[in-house]
Amino acid sequence: MNVANKLTISRILMAPFFVLFLEIGGFYQYIFALIVFFVAMLTDFIDGQIARRNNTITTLGIFLDPLADKIIISAAFICFVDIVELSVPAWLVIVIISREFLISGLRSIAASKNIIIVADKYGKFKTTSQVVVIVFTLALLIANTSFLSKKFPSLFGNFYKIPFWLIVFVSIITIYSGARYIYNNKNVFVEEMQK
Repeated sequence: MNVANKLTISRILMAPFFVLFLEIGGFYQYIFALIVFFVAMLTDFIDGQIARRNNTITTLGIFLDPLADKIIISAAFICFVDIVELSVPAWLVIVIISREFLISGLRSIAASKNIIIVADKYGKFKTTSQVVVIVFTLALLIANTSFLSKKFPSLFGNFYKIPFWLIVFVSIITIYSGARYIYNNKNVFVEEMQK
């Protein structure tokens, strides 16, 4: 197994630790969750660079890389539903995760026909916006569990409305990018439905 694929697998293995820190909650645990998430996203950047530089792009890597992203990003949004202060509705997270399952299914069908569906600019923007929202929300959780929240309680109470609207925004981007993937690759679905 090459270095890029090992980094991708390490990102998948980080997800349980990320979830554990979020579920325990508290100032230090949220900091650890942010660090784990940051390192995971760093491996996402590095594994692709290494694979391209060393010309070691593999079918396994093409499959695992987006899967690793989906696992840790989905884990974050699911955990946010469980954090009462954030008021993130489960249905919004279901919309985001459903899109990921749908596009993964589309990619699997395409792969069976030796067609590789690569991420387009809208898919990349969707992932980037999700990462930014997760980092912002984690930073907010850290700030709210710090000594500052006791000095300025009303200020942090108002900040908690922001993640909801950011996740609404991300959901719209997620739906739009998913619709584009389906439209641009509709021939894959049409062929399957005609069998």
